[in-house]
Amino acid sequence: MLGPEFCTRPRGTRSRGAALTIAFASVLVAAAVTNCLPRDGGDPGGHAVSRAAPATGAARGQVDQRELARAAAEAMADGKSGAKAAKEVVSRSGDRWGAVYDQREYEEFEQALDGRYTGVGLSARRAADGRIEVARVQGGGPAHRAGLRAGDHIRTVDGRPVDGRTAAEVVALLRGDGAPPGSVVAVGVQRGTRAWTEPLRRARLATEDVTVQRLADGSLRIRVAAFTKGAGQRVRDAVRAAPKDAGVLLDLRGNSGGLVTEAVTAASAFLDGGLVATYDVHGREQALYAQPGGDTGRPLVALVDGGTMSAAELLAGALKDRGRAVTVGSRTFGKGSVQMPSRLPDGSVAELTVGHYRTPAGHSVDGRGITPDLTAPDRAEERARTVLSGLGGGS
Repeated sequence: MLGPEFCTRPRGTRSRGAALTIAFASVLVAAAVTNCLPRDGGDPGGHAVSRAAPATGAARGQVDQRELARAAAEAMADGKSGAKAAKEVVSRSGDRWGAVYDQREYEEFEQALDGRYTGVGLSARRAADGRIEVARVQGGGPAHRAGLRAGDHIRTVDGRPVDGRTAAEVVALLRGDGAPPGSVVAVGVQRGTRAWTEPLRRARLATEDVTVQRLADGSLRIRVAAFTKGAGQRVRDAVRAAPKDAGVLLDLRGNSGGLVTEAVTAASAFLDGGLVATYDVHGREQALYAQPGGDTGRPLVALVDGGTMSAAELLAGALKDRGRAVTVGSRTFGKGSVQMPSRLPDGSVAELTVGHYRTPAGHSVDGRGITPDLTAPDRAEERARTVLSGLGGGS
C-alpha cells in the first residue's frame, strides 16, 4: 500500500495509452487503491485525469462510464450528491478496485504523490475478507510513536466501523474532512486477541520512500517503500553512485505501488531499454519500455512479499522475466488492474477497471501475484543476502 496514506497515480509515461490507472491496491493509509497511468506524452505538473474516450461496453464487474455519469447527473438534478450516487453504482458493480473520489480527496492524493501529506503515518491495505490492515508504519510518525505495527487490523475510525469499506473511504476518515495538522483521530485497532482505541494526532509528514544503505559486505540495500514522484530517479542515482562491483539488494517488501512511470524509471536503472510490461484497455494492448543505458551487469536480488503490489509487482516481474534479478521472498499480492479515470458532473473523479497488465513474459499478475525464484517466508533478507553474495555482489 502506498506508503503514507495516499493513493498513487502515475503521470506521464512512455506508454501510448489514454489516461489510465493501475490499481495498486492498499493505499497508504490514506490511499485509495489505485495508481494512474499517464496519457500519451506525459502530463507535466498535472495528474493523470484526462478525458479519455468513454467505455463502449462494460465487462462483468466493470461499470460503463456513461452509466456512472448519468447516475451522478440525475442525483444532482434531484439535489443529491453526484459522488455518492456514483459510489453506489460502483459498489453494486462488483468492480473491486473501482473508486470515486471527491475533489478534495483527489487533490490530497496529488499532494501525496509529491511526497507530502497530512495524516498519521501509516499505509493500509484491504484484505481479501474486507478487513483493513496496516501495511506499513512510517518511522517517526504519529502511528509509529503510538506503537502501531504492520499487520494490525484497523476496526474503527472515530467510532465508525471500517470493515467492508473501500480503502478510499478509510483514507478519507483517517485524514478527516480537511482536518488540519494537530487534530486527533481515534483509531480502533486489533492485534491478535487484543483490541484497543488509539488517539492519533495528525501531522504534516514527508515521505521517505527510497532509502539507501551500504551493507557490511560492500553491497547496497535500496529499499523502495512506495513509488512517489522522484522515487525512480533516486533509485537510478543510487545505482550510478555505487561502487562498480557492488551488488544491489532491491527491497520491495510492503511496497503498495504508486506512480507507474516511477516504477518504469526504476527498472531503467537495471535494464538497457526493452519491455517492462504490457497492459490492455478495452482489449487494446499498450506497452511500457525502460530507458536505455541501465546497469545490466551489476549483481541484483529483489526482495518481495505479500505486501508487494501493483507498480512494485510490475517492476519485480520485469526484472524476473528478463533474467535481470533473482527474486527472493514470498508470493506478491496480485494487484494488476488497469483503471481509467474520468471527471463526473460535480467535479469528482471516478476510476473504473478497464483491463489488466502483464509482465514481459505475458504473465498476468492480477489475482495471482508473482512467485519469487527462491521462496523464503522466513529470514527472507538473510537468504537474499546469501544469494547476492553468491552472485558476486559482496566482498
